[in-house]
Amino acid sequence: MDTQNPSAPSRLRSRIAGHDHPNRGGLIHDNSRHTARFTVIGNHLAQHADLSLLAIGLGTHIQSLPRGARIDIKTLAARFPEGVTRIAAALRELEHHGYLRRERLRIPGGRIVTRTVSCNQPGRSREANEPRPRRTPAPRPKALPAVPTPVTSALLHPATDLLAGLRRHDTRLLLSVTDTAHLAPGVAAWLERDVSPAEVRRALIDGLPTEPLHRPAALLAHRLTSHLPPPPPFSPPAPEPPVRHPLQNCDGCNRAFRAPEPGRCRDCREHPPH
Repeated sequence: MDTQNPSAPSRLRSRIAGHDHPNRGGLIHDNSRHTARFTVIGNHLAQHADLSLLAIGLGTHIQSLPRGARIDIKTLAARFPEGVTRIAAALRELEHHGYLRRERLRIPGGRIVTRTVSCNQPGRSREANEPRPRRTPAPRPKALPAVPTPVTSALLHPATDLLAGLRRHDTRLLLSVTDTAHLAPGVAAWLERDVSPAEVRRALIDGLPTEPLHRPAALLAHRLTSHLPPPPPFSPPAPEPPVRHPLQNCDGCNRAFRAPEPGRCRDCREHPPH
């Protein structure tokens, strides 16, 4: 039997990644997720190429303070050991690059005070950062109900005139051009069925509700469809009138009779004279 080597590894070790190699220098982060008492600072401040380290640290400190905190030079100099001169220079750096903004306000009583505004993203106003309210689109008006379709378009003009005259009988029936064009084919279909214009008008305006009409065109379209009369009954064509010939003078007895051409009358043809 082969002898076993107890010092041999049981499996090959995986290669160590380049950024975790113990011989590689540089920064390694050991981070934990903050759940309370933390401030979000942008890299544009923390890694600013033109700000001094003191200005970066002071800007970070100012952004972590609550609203209404005092950040005048004397208060900051009492808090940090850098001194009044260096802190004043750092504040000027932050103001030059837009991280601080000073505003002069007149308070009740006439006194003017200076307010310092901290900007976590220079160049962007508060209004730009706040979400804009969503506009609710106006509801589209519902389409008018369909109306009957005429066989021909010959009666569209009198149908349009009938609809335009409805407002003389009820001011609530003042129709727009679009509504009139939609309803005119339905009125023409009624006129094609041997319904007089007066009867069509009466069917549209009789019995209207007394309250204001929000969509009079929709009500008229409903009436044109639901109250559409049946087609007129079929009637056979009238017989042609009898042919009436002109009067002729008989060549035998000189009596007048009707015939398509001159000649003798019936009596002279049946009993010719000797």
